[in-house]
Amino acid sequence: MTSNLILQQMNQLPISPGVYLLKDAEGNILYVGKAANLRHRLRSYFGTGQKLPPKLKRMVARVSDLDFLVTTSEQEALILELNLIKRHRPRYNVRLKDDKTFPYLKIDPNEDWPRVYITRRLEQDEGRYFGPFASAKSVRQTLKTIKRIFPFRSCSKPVTGTDSRPCLWYYVGKCLAPCIGAVSKEEYAEVIKQVILFLEGKRGRVVQELESQMSKAAEALEFERATLLRDQIQAIHEVIEGQRIATTVRGEQDVIALAQDKDQAHVQVFFIRNSKLIGRESFVLQGTRSEEPPQIMTSFIKQFYDSAPYIPSLLLLQYPVEDKMVIENWLQSKKGAKVNIQVPSRGNKKQLVGIVAENAQRGLEQFKIKQLATPKVLETALAEIARELQLPHPPLRMEGYDISNIQGTSAVGSMVVFDQGKPKPAHYRRFRIKTVSGADDYAMLHEVIKRRFKRSSDAPAPDTWTILPDLVLIDGGKGQLNAAQAAMHEVGADSVPIASLAKENEQLFIPQRMEPIILPGNSPGLQLLQRLRDEAHRFALGYHQKIRQKRTFASALDNIPGIGPKRKRVLLRQFGSVRAIQEASLEELAATKGMSRSLAKRIKESL
Repeated sequence: MTSNLILQQMNQLPISPGVYLLKDAEGNILYVGKAANLRHRLRSYFGTGQKLPPKLKRMVARVSDLDFLVTTSEQEALILELNLIKRHRPRYNVRLKDDKTFPYLKIDPNEDWPRVYITRRLEQDEGRYFGPFASAKSVRQTLKTIKRIFPFRSCSKPVTGTDSRPCLWYYVGKCLAPCIGAVSKEEYAEVIKQVILFLEGKRGRVVQELESQMSKAAEALEFERATLLRDQIQAIHEVIEGQRIATTVRGEQDVIALAQDKDQAHVQVFFIRNSKLIGRESFVLQGTRSEEPPQIMTSFIKQFYDSAPYIPSLLLLQYPVEDKMVIENWLQSKKGAKVNIQVPSRGNKKQLVGIVAENAQRGLEQFKIKQLATPKVLETALAEIARELQLPHPPLRMEGYDISNIQGTSAVGSMVVFDQGKPKPAHYRRFRIKTVSGADDYAMLHEVIKRRFKRSSDAPAPDTWTILPDLVLIDGGKGQLNAAQAAMHEVGADSVPIASLAKENEQLFIPQRMEPIILPGNSPGLQLLQRLRDEAHRFALGYHQKIRQKRTFASALDNIPGIGPKRKRVLLRQFGSVRAIQEASLEELAATKGMSRSLAKRIKESL
């Protein structure tokens, strides 16, 4: 219910651009937003008859006060909004995780002997900044790469040129040792210039300059210097080879895509400079629940480029941004040149965005795995599962089951095992469905479960089949649960706890309880069960595809008497395809290793 105070405040709001702050009863800032028209925007939250998504409904219910700041333009409002989000980190805003502490590489040209070092402070000075990087690990890896190629100094001690001896870096060819006066300032500045060009993505130009220097050194009989330059060139070529991607791109651009999962999103950024992929970074956004992808993309673009020292002339995005013109003008004012934002719909650019989107999805999966991998989180998750599913103790061994088939064909089942919350692939098992015909998932699941627990009593003691789980998890709803429970009863495995997890609404079902168990989306226990369920699905699907592929590509040669797997391999290796074998002459077939004229004639007749 909107308070009278809020309604009175709304009536007095200006119709100019600005930033608004929504607060709860304690004065905590819940949300910061910008608007081209403050009065109209706030009425979209609090006006009568508004249909808001669940996230905004929860937020509006908590709002007791609002504040606003008028600006002269939407672009000014955008900048102010960014600063306020960064300062207050409101709960209901989409936020870049740890955006205040992103690391950068910095080169200060005002130093007599410039270094390349890591910093977390982006200052308005004459230094050259490269980044931001998503983590200390990624910035250290980049620093390690350029240190392998370029012999700049790593130490921070004052350089006098009068030290008695250099450090180890000099002897391994990774520093020019200005500390002992072994290099002039001009020569050292040339190295730093090459480092900057390299970090800017202008690697081809660096190679050209190094090749020119190598030729001059060789002509002057400076073979040691020529060898060092040759090694630098080879190292750069190795880096360039590792940056090739399977699509043709031109110029410089950042390509951005995301994958969303409930209250967080994983964003992948590919940095392309001079038509080459020079790097990529992954970022995590929090507070994305109920947000649409364009809203998430907009929040990321604003927050990321607010702290990016370099902006390319083209941004290729997976989803469109809101207020595109305002954001383009803002980026243009930061860059000092035109910036275009595109969402490609076809061609190489679309293909490239697809590659980045695939990487974002894989990155999200890895991020979720890492979140669950810490001992403390796993312990909490297992304890929660035991409590919610009414188990006698935390399920240290859990088995997940799934069925995969297409209308009953090539049907298979899977069993995956998690030991203390972690996958144990050595204990995974696969099942070919033997007794069920047609598309009957319940009967297939019944067969798999019955075969698994029958093996537990029939197998000798050291066999892994004899290890009973603390929990069986079925992919599905109440029907799948009943089918599996019936199979376990038939083979005397009633004592093993069982549950099912339905994918549509993430509902948990257990025997003797009609209503499903609903766990919150951020529950460690639910996330662990989801991972077990998804792993069973992945394992079953992989086996199903393998069987289908084998059946699909079964050769016409398989039905010819006298042609076994070995002769089939020889024929296909010799001719390349069944069609080529069909078109070959009788003499060509008979001349093939392991073949006779009678076999060749049989092949010709059969094909």
